[in-house]
Amino acid sequence: MVITVVFLFIFIIGVSLVLYMVRQAFLNNIIEHEFSFPDFPKSLGSVSIFFISDIHRRTISEKVINPVIGKADIVIIGGDLTEKGVSFEKVKANLMNLKQIGPVYFVWGNNDYEVDYHKLDAILLELGIKVLANTAVTFESAQGEKICLLGVDDLSQERDRLDLAILDAEESSFKILASHYPSITDKILPEHNIRLVLSGHTHGGQIHILGYSPHERGKIKRLDNTVLLISNGYGTTAIPLRLGAPAECHLIKLNGDSEKEG
Repeated sequence: MVITVVFLFIFIIGVSLVLYMVRQAFLNNIIEHEFSFPDFPKSLGSVSIFFISDIHRRTISEKVINPVIGKADIVIIGGDLTEKGVSFEKVKANLMNLKQIGPVYFVWGNNDYEVDYHKLDAILLELGIKVLANTAVTFESAQGEKICLLGVDDLSQERDRLDLAILDAEESSFKILASHYPSITDKILPEHNIRLVLSGHTHGGQIHILGYSPHERGKIKRLDNTVLLISNGYGTTAIPLRLGAPAECHLIKLNGDSEKEG
């Protein structure tokens, strides 16, 4: 009898843990951040970015889309929009949802190359989504001050060319870099003057056992050469479970009021 009760208790705990991990994997958390830089173009006031990475097999919920409509100037997809086995119909539906928020920019992740990436590229082009593959796009105020958004291709296949993205950017601009891999920061030099890097890939470790995982949780890091945001990501890979690294996306406000981050 005692053994039966013990096994029943263990079973209940196990099921509860799995259900909790499923819930963490399918959360629609929108984490808000504000970054203030002394050299941010004052004539632009503030700029807001909706950043989402590692969508994988998930369908983006209206609980994510609706709260940020009217609050973000642009959308950045930080790679792994899809993976092998995901239909292009789902990918297209996710992109159409993101377009409700604002103009969408995309950088390649390693899993995006598991599918027919030529077809994916064609869909992005068809929907008017700008692919930043070692390139940059410039935004300019009426006073001539500029922000440049740079993007690099997949590091795991050595497709990244940060040097080309920098060449494509205005030298005197305020620079933001989107890269699927946070390790791009190893290639950033102080003279590149990249103020903020947005990345994902690690899933924040996805599952932490007793606080440990192969990757650290998503966070903001102030490095010698830049400020780095690593996202836990929105979807999962392999198994749809998370523990200690809940699903998330980000609403990021940039301004020049005073130096802060968070």
